[in-house]
Amino acid sequence: MSPRVLVTGAAGFIGSHVCEALVGRGDEVVGVDNFDPFYARAMKERNLDGLRRQPRFRFVEADVVRDPLPLDGVTVVLHLAAKPGVRPSLENPAAYSEANVTGTVRVLEAARRAGIRRVVFGSSSSVYGDATPAPFAEDTAAVWPISPYAASKRAGELMAHAFAHLYGMQIACLRFFTVYGPRQRPDLAIHRFTDLIAHGKPVRMHGDGSAERDYTYITDCVEGVLAAVEWTARAQGSGGRGAGGGGGGAGIAEAINIGGGARVRLDRLIELVGHTLGQEVRIERHPDQPGDVRLTAADLRRAERQLGYRPKVGIEEGIQHFVRWYQEIHGRQS
Repeated sequence: MSPRVLVTGAAGFIGSHVCEALVGRGDEVVGVDNFDPFYARAMKERNLDGLRRQPRFRFVEADVVRDPLPLDGVTVVLHLAAKPGVRPSLENPAAYSEANVTGTVRVLEAARRAGIRRVVFGSSSSVYGDATPAPFAEDTAAVWPISPYAASKRAGELMAHAFAHLYGMQIACLRFFTVYGPRQRPDLAIHRFTDLIAHGKPVRMHGDGSAERDYTYITDCVEGVLAAVEWTARAQGSGGRGAGGGGGGAGIAEAINIGGGARVRLDRLIELVGHTLGQEVRIERHPDQPGDVRLTAADLRRAERQLGYRPKVGIEEGIQHFVRWYQEIHGRQS
């Protein structure tokens, strides 16, 4: 019998790709999404087009904070639903706390009550803040988040640790480093830069262009997620580690970086997008934005050791794939 996997945030960028990969390998998938209005519902519906035709996929429209989850027969939960965005979180911290902290606790509690011990939680590289030495290693304290979004993700990780300790759950907390690729949210940098340059509009560049990010192509991210699903089974089989109070037995919550393995300067990224589009880039310079970190860089040694994770797609190839997808969806603008 095929495993049954619950995926929250199934209509989103990462979630829809993960659902496709799970179905493609033969799993039964129950996808959950509330179509948060952060960006257009129509885009998320398009993300589900192919999945809705798959007999192994079932979709349930629900809110993880308020609605019961369809957990019958589920063996592992992938919690990817979240209110996204560093900068928007500065405007409405309470909404981010509700969606990302309360929502995560509700998912963990529902899994616990259903007897499901295996969980993969989508966290973020933003938990490292702006004071962590590069490359960022998972055993760094990560106690200086500089945005409500980052704090909400770190709080979700801490709740995962508590659930693992008390109830014997095996939880992988995946710290995603700037995932990009087809279906990427329109507010994210690579998508936004591509759209502006394609239409001959200037690009707003905050700072002097020296800020660096570790960019992860979506296929590498998905491979990391699937490997984490298998890791939860191995951790369960070995009994996890550490004390397990509350009668739950030993459990483990492990933070694991999922990155691209290279740092890319902001000015180089913009230049690369323009070059790939074959268009001139006009830049408007603006001050640094509050909440933005100067650098992200993933230490991938734990990911390789625990998951066998090795990213394959570099930034040049990834941008080519993304631009090709953008032009297929929007047409060539020149």
